[in-house]
Amino acid sequence: MSLDYFTGLYLAKDDPWDLATKWHDQRKYAVTMASLPRPRYRRCYEPGCSVGLLTRQLAVRCDEVLAVDCVPEAVRTAAEYLADLPNVRVAEAMLPASLPDGTFDLIVIGDLLYYLSADDLTALLGGLVDRLEPGGEIVAVHFRDRAVGGNYDGFNVHGALAGVGGLEPVVRHEDDWFVLDVLRRA
Repeated sequence: MSLDYFTGLYLAKDDPWDLATKWHDQRKYAVTMASLPRPRYRRCYEPGCSVGLLTRQLAVRCDEVLAVDCVPEAVRTAAEYLADLPNVRVAEAMLPASLPDGTFDLIVIGDLLYYLSADDLTALLGGLVDRLEPGGEIVAVHFRDRAVGGNYDGFNVHGALAGVGGLEPVVRHEDDWFVLDVLRRA
């Protein structure tokens, strides 16, 4: 899908997927937070932050959060929603080209990876692992499209993530709605 497609969604509606009001998304965020193995993290990176709902929850457990999205309208909405949190920075970034400098002990990727081409997925996963500190954790949580399957099924991208060298599985959750993996850098 193109940036224009996503931009159009956010121009039509601040929260195009109704993440703030759908029970299954609220539950997905709760399971994500409960799956974090540590009570506190130093530096978190959240690519594909959308309107910042999960970002706000991560901020409670992290000293610093860098949340990015490629859609300017999503970045604006998230920045306004998170303006009261001094430990959160929201920025625009097109991935995998605009990966941040530095390293992180937590990277959280939600409902993003299946929108990438195969080459961009490979580049992004490699870039994320390069930015993950030893002992740091990547959390991936993606929608399961059991009815149609194909490109937008979280199992496909989680399989690609599991195939990246140097990561060890820590937590796995799957149900009818989503799949979640926590992987630790060895």
